[in-house]
Amino acid sequence: METKENGSVDTKSSVENGQLSDPAHWAVADVVNYFKATGFEEQANAFQDQEIDGKSLLLMTRNDVLTGLSIKLGPALKIYEYHVKPLQTQHLKMPVMFPDGLSRGR
Repeated sequence: METKENGSVDTKSSVENGQLSDPAHWAVADVVNYFKATGFEEQANAFQDQEIDGKSLLLMTRNDVLTGLSIKLGPALKIYEYHVKPLQTQHLKMPVMFPDGLSRGR
């Protein structure tokens, strides 16, 4: 996602061919906007406060989400199970592009 000159956020860059872009490339604002868009507006601020970018998000454990973000238990469980974990799985399935131009599965 890119911030435009007027301060609005362009969400098109986080979606490629109808799918989310690789979360490893997300900035903190992209992570925050992702959670706001999925219905966790209040909890999205915790990701902002802790400066969680895409790389950090992909490294988070269940315990990190449940205890490290100071989010109520119910929303924290949903965030991890329905969003963080699937994003991690999706990332692992993405092909890796090598300098020779060939892509190989992870």
